[in-house]
Amino acid sequence: MVSISPGVLVVFAVIVAALALFVTEPVPVDITAIGVMMALMLAQPFSQLLVGSVLAEPIVFFEDYPADALSGFSSTATLTVLAMFVLSDGVQRTGVIQLISAKISPFTEDSLLRQLGATIGIVGPISGFINNTAAVAILMPMVTDLAERGGTSPSKLLLPLSYASMFGGMLTLIGTSTNILASELSGRLIGRTFSMFEFTALGALVSVVGAAYLLTVGQWLTPERIEPRADLTEEFEMAEYLTEVVVREDSPLVGQQVQRALVETDFDVDLIQLIREGEVFLEPLGPKEIQAGDVFALRTDRDTLIELLDVEGLDLVPNVTVDEEELEAAESGQNLVEIVVAPGSFLVGESLVSAGFRQQYDATVLALRRGGEIIRRRMDNIPLRVGDTLLVQATTNSIERLDVNRNFIVAQEIERSDYREEKIPVAVGIVAAVVAVAALDILPIVVSALAGALAMIATRCLRPTELYDAVQWDIVFLLAGVIPLGIAMETSGAAALLAEFVVRTGDVLPMIGVLAVFYLVTALLTNLISNNASVVLMIPVAVEAAQTLESNAFSFILAVTFAASTAFMTPVGYQTNLFVYGPGGYRFTDYLRVGGPLQLLFAAVTTVGIAAFWGL
Repeated sequence: MVSISPGVLVVFAVIVAALALFVTEPVPVDITAIGVMMALMLAQPFSQLLVGSVLAEPIVFFEDYPADALSGFSSTATLTVLAMFVLSDGVQRTGVIQLISAKISPFTEDSLLRQLGATIGIVGPISGFINNTAAVAILMPMVTDLAERGGTSPSKLLLPLSYASMFGGMLTLIGTSTNILASELSGRLIGRTFSMFEFTALGALVSVVGAAYLLTVGQWLTPERIEPRADLTEEFEMAEYLTEVVVREDSPLVGQQVQRALVETDFDVDLIQLIREGEVFLEPLGPKEIQAGDVFALRTDRDTLIELLDVEGLDLVPNVTVDEEELEAAESGQNLVEIVVAPGSFLVGESLVSAGFRQQYDATVLALRRGGEIIRRRMDNIPLRVGDTLLVQATTNSIERLDVNRNFIVAQEIERSDYREEKIPVAVGIVAAVVAVAALDILPIVVSALAGALAMIATRCLRPTELYDAVQWDIVFLLAGVIPLGIAMETSGAAALLAEFVVRTGDVLPMIGVLAVFYLVTALLTNLISNNASVVLMIPVAVEAAQTLESNAFSFILAVTFAASTAFMTPVGYQTNLFVYGPGGYRFTDYLRVGGPLQLLFAAVTTVGIAAFWGL
């Protein structure tokens, strides 16, 4: 029996606090991870002050202090993930994936089965070679448009898109940041890292099983939360919130600037567009001077409208329906789109007012969808979350700016002229070279990935000014923060203590059953907290348990890795699940309904596959 030392108690206290913060997320997960690192760093010197009074000896988490505590920033996993973000962005900016998706539409037509097959068949293989989170962000507009053209509910396609990206990410080492982190932990604990195609055979097996499930049982279980879209205003149920009013001759608004009269007002109203003598104007409308006869399209509720008509000298325009066609009459391009708040966005935790959204992007938010809930009034001061979907009205230029901004994902395909199509062979060749060099063991993956990232800049696939925007810094800081927790678990004995409890299942279960326990525990943990955090917590425990049971530690590491990279049961379990939460209009329970059976199916297939390929 491993003794429960003060160091173990401190580590468990940090883990419990971190789990609570990861689940409730009062602050972003990367901030929590840095907090974990700082708590462990401070606990070690602070314990020296208590020696002789409270402690018999100081607590030591890091032998080389503070270098070990800060090792997450110099970790090969962290640097490899950073480089992979750059490589993924270089490929994305060429437009090659958009070209592939354009070839799919004629094939899928109005068949849900073909649409699902195309979605899974594209995102799965792509996720093996560029970060799967980036793959979903790139392909979401394609999938939404497939659904629209085929008269299909986007809800039927977006959840499979997320799930397929997860099991597609298990085809290679570089498919997910989780794989890269697990490889480093494996190398440190048992001296064996993952090769580029270490688990490709098993990844292909679970991909086939996952695709078969999504095309059959999953298709039946996935709900139609959003009706097949013909009009965005209908999808967001805006009929009672959109109207047109005309300014009377005696209105007190005549002669005032729009900014002062209708924007900076206590009324819950948004001015969408101005129609003057047949010409339609969009944002920025603030400086314009109001004239009698001006027609305004407004977003407001009925009670506010009645009060507004009475106070401001406005009349309703009769027999007018404000729909998507009406709102896109200003220009020849798209003026009405859905945008999704991306992970790492500056909008997370901010409101539309505090972020200055309208002023910064010359765009008006008409509605906000969070999962299955649609908010159409008093949205301005609501703190935004990752996955929130905003219905936005703006000029085509503003929408193009939103489309290239990494804080957002535009959920429809936008015509863009800035793709570097002439760089497609170069960008694809760089990624292929990175994979080949690492696979042939010519260079370590961190070296080949960093060299590839530099090559993207040198060949102008990616401009130097775009380099920092390419990286998801929240993931980088999350990795840097949680890696020291794994070190502390090992040195304190916390991992050995947890392993003892798991080892006891070996008295009643065969070895493959113990392996399945590790898969299920990791999967449940990952569905509540960050996948990278669950890998750091569970791999040291898995290694300790395997060594105690005299089993194959590498097999146990793989079980944890696969479980942490395939979190299907909650929207918070994996970033791609959050991406599709708003655009699909899903409820929290939909993930359990569709993902629960898939999680159990993967538990069986993965553990049997590991036993067959690597032994126990």
